[in-house]
Amino acid sequence: MTDASTGPDGPETGVDAVVLDAKGLRALAHPVRVQLVSLLRRYGPSTATRLAERLGVNSGTASYHLRQLGAAGFVEEDAERGNARERWWRSVHQITELDAPELADREPEAALAYLQSVVAAYTLRVQRAVNELQTMPRAWRDCFDMSDLPLRLTPEEATALGQELRAVLSRYRRDTPEAAATAPRGAERVAVITHLLPEPDTPAPPDARSGPGGATGTEPS
Repeated sequence: MTDASTGPDGPETGVDAVVLDAKGLRALAHPVRVQLVSLLRRYGPSTATRLAERLGVNSGTASYHLRQLGAAGFVEEDAERGNARERWWRSVHQITELDAPELADREPEAALAYLQSVVAAYTLRVQRAVNELQTMPRAWRDCFDMSDLPLRLTPEEATALGQELRAVLSRYRRDTPEAAATAPRGAERVAVITHLLPEPDTPAPPDARSGPGGATGTEPS
């Protein structure tokens, strides 16, 4: 997650992205780790103490999970900022991709835990935005939107829809700590969290793929 993650057909594939393997999937199968990676990607390098304050956990917990993320290659120490008293961490990538159905089939528990951690992170971000809505400037309150639009599509149509949505998003300015300095005046971070949620009317046939194996492009920022 970049906070957002894209699938194999998304516009960001191969651009500062990490594709999850079994080790990475297991490493991210914890909500605190998903949130730590997201914070480092959104706000840039930080210390365990500062990250712990943002998450509402103790610094020891944050340090432990950062070390685990470091061992898995998601974060690394920022030697330019660190000193003998405190360690700084930075994200190695800006995007996480889960686009291998066979991996989720081999690691169903880890895949489910990872997806649940991503959902939990997204839920917290939506709740935070809603809680802060009344104190936002009117212009930002007016552009706030949440919608639930049911469609009846074939799997092929749903895949095409996802590709079209990613193509639209690719036309807009991505937010990174570096990009913030050159963004036009008045630009602020906007999170676009998309979901394509299949809701079959009937049970899948016995030979159909089940579980999280078909998950693609999960965050994620």
